Amino acid sequence: MDLDFNSDIFIVPPSDYVDASVLKVPKNKALVQSVDFFTPIVNNPYWFGQIAAANSLSDIYAMGGVPFAVMNLVCFPVKKMSKNILKEILKGGLDKVREAGAVMAGGHSVEDEEIKYGLSVTGVIDQGKIAKNSALQKGDFLVLTKPIGTGVLATALKGEIGDEKIIEETLYKWCARLNSRAGEAISYFGLKAATDITGFGLGGHLLEMARASKVKIELWANEVPVLDQAKEMAAMGIIPAGSYANKHFCSRLVYVYPQVDELLVDLIFDAQTSGGLVLGVKEDILEDVLCFLKETEEFVKIVGQVVEDSISGSLVIK
Repeated sequence: MDLDFNSDIFIVPPSDYVDASVLKVPKNKALVQSVDFFTPIVNNPYWFGQIAAANSLSDIYAMGGVPFAVMNLVCFPVKKMSKNILKEILKGGLDKVREAGAVMAGGHSVEDEEIKYGLSVTGVIDQGKIAKNSALQKGDFLVLTKPIGTGVLATALKGEIGDEKIIEETLYKWCARLNSRAGEAISYFGLKAATDITGFGLGGHLLEMARASKVKIELWANEVPVLDQAKEMAAMGIIPAGSYANKHFCSRLVYVYPQVDELLVDLIFDAQTSGGLVLGVKEDILEDVLCFLKETEEFVKIVGQVVEDSISGSLVIK
């Protein structure tokens, strides 16, 4: 694989024998760093590489940053599986990194009993345009950029329940999609509050935002977009244990209106892989932000609002 070692970003590229890469840092930029890796949620190794990379890059976008350089993190059972599988995983990751405009600066591998893959990511960010999950304010609308339900679908695929082809294609379509346009919106409009939706589910991450920002959030349950196949699987009881754990952990600070479908509540706490961003948007720029996101056919849905200040922070699902 061509790893773009001749990029002008490199002072010392990660070629043979060097101890570490050396990169030029763009002027007047701060660095934003994150790391993530996990086991496969799809059977196609190339698709898994793309999904894992997109998931790892997401935290950078959620802060308003741009991916700059990444390093591979990979565990692989070399004695049990063909190295061609590993090659496809790494190729998928590299292609997604290139799509994000970043460079591959190296990586580390470990022989393991189970496949795991992800990235250590360094991004760059304007110091005056950083979004945080602790910056929501009363009146902010909550804009979600991907539908939920990928945890349910990944569980169904693992259990060989449902149409494997359709489920895997749906997971790839949404989980491999970069949150780059939403990240651009943060920077362009100077949005102060955002987070990405991953392991704690939509409900868990919104509660995190509410507690960190000391506000009360109303989530409009019927406005929450759920993947059709996920609804079907959840109705059959195919819900990952982690999603129930999310719901139980958050229950003390979450109030659910009696009329809200319990199945929908379960999906709201469904643990996501490479989910969308939630953006906190002021009313006076809401339409502009929505139009900006829709210019590239980005999925967007207003799912709630910050209704009041709250010392402890809370979430209401209505």
